[in-house]
Amino acid sequence: MRADDGAAALRALHVPGHPVVLPNVWDAASARVVADAGFPAVATGSAAVAGALGHQDGEGMPVAEMLAAVARVAGAVEVPVTADVERGYGLKPSELVERLLDAGAAGCNLEDSDPRTGELVDPGEQADLLAGVRAAAGDRLVVNARVDTYLKGGTSRAAALDRARRYLEAGADCVYPITLAAEDEIRALVEELGGAPVNILYVPGGPSLRRLAELGVARISFGSGVHRAAMAYVGDLVRGIRDGRDPY
Repeated sequence: MRADDGAAALRALHVPGHPVVLPNVWDAASARVVADAGFPAVATGSAAVAGALGHQDGEGMPVAEMLAAVARVAGAVEVPVTADVERGYGLKPSELVERLLDAGAAGCNLEDSDPRTGELVDPGEQADLLAGVRAAAGDRLVVNARVDTYLKGGTSRAAALDRARRYLEAGADCVYPITLAAEDEIRALVEELGGAPVNILYVPGGPSLRRLAELGVARISFGSGVHRAAMAYVGDLVRGIRDGRDPY
């Protein structure tokens, strides 16, 4: 799939109230499982990819390894692939875009906290990064701008909205207030952003997929959740083998 076609197809899936659901993957095999199940797009998760390759999340793996993993995922499926690239691994926007496109990505996640310090980045600085990515990519990448205020313990809707609006004005296609799970807050944020696509992380005990759609969400991610669940299942299998049980 050409980059322009993949990005256009992925962008069209971001419909408030009819969200694209993305069970995040970590390698070519998991990507094929998701695509074969009928999902119209595939998303990588940085923590899952890093863990599968023996690295720590938080830009703890070499960028070349991350992008090689994205390329293997993109080469394994016929649907658009969006890549979680943390905060860009220190690459200039033009280089980041070029390498994402070379890997076959149709979109990317960029977060607004510094993986090295864990601190929130100044929103103006993050908006400049996003604007640079948009300028370099044109329409060839769907840019999902993560808003980390809730992740870092903040509860201010105003702070999240300020960042989200700045990022949308800078050219982001979608904003991602990660870990926000309170229904009233999700609804209010969606409404105050005036219909701009909002991505919500599915969490156990949080709103259901159907309820998130009713709240006007346009994209639902699973982060590293599917990978953690898969590894827990593998753990049960191998403990069964260790104890002499039939794992099947």
